[in-house]
Amino acid sequence: MRYMRHAKGTLTVVAVTAACHTLMSAGYTRVQDSRASDDHTMFSGAFEFLLTTAASWALMPLLLWAGMRMMGETGNAVLVLVGGLVWVGVSGHFIDDIDRPGGRIPVLALTAYVLLCTGLAGVGPDRPR
Repeated sequence: MRYMRHAKGTLTVVAVTAACHTLMSAGYTRVQDSRASDDHTMFSGAFEFLLTTAASWALMPLLLWAGMRMMGETGNAVLVLVGGLVWVGVSGHFIDDIDRPGGRIPVLALTAYVLLCTGLAGVGPDRPR
């Protein structure tokens, strides 16, 4: 078992998940504010909603890769690809939960995501000793 790689993966995944969740929460709060100020406009806040969602989905794999590289780990393709795709699924499934005032993705779903990605962080080439 590669305990240090898993520990680095856990730290990275928790930080990146918190950052992307906060981005979505703050972005959707701004969407709600935009909708409240423009009651008569059709599709008010739609651009902000799409921008927030796209930013979260694009940043997750990028930040996973950058975080693992900062920790000195290479060979993170599986974590980056699968972690990014699973984030799209998790955040897309719970988008109605987070897209309301004070909303958030359920803690159980975030915990399952972190555990999955922690397991994926261990996949990669062995470093020479």
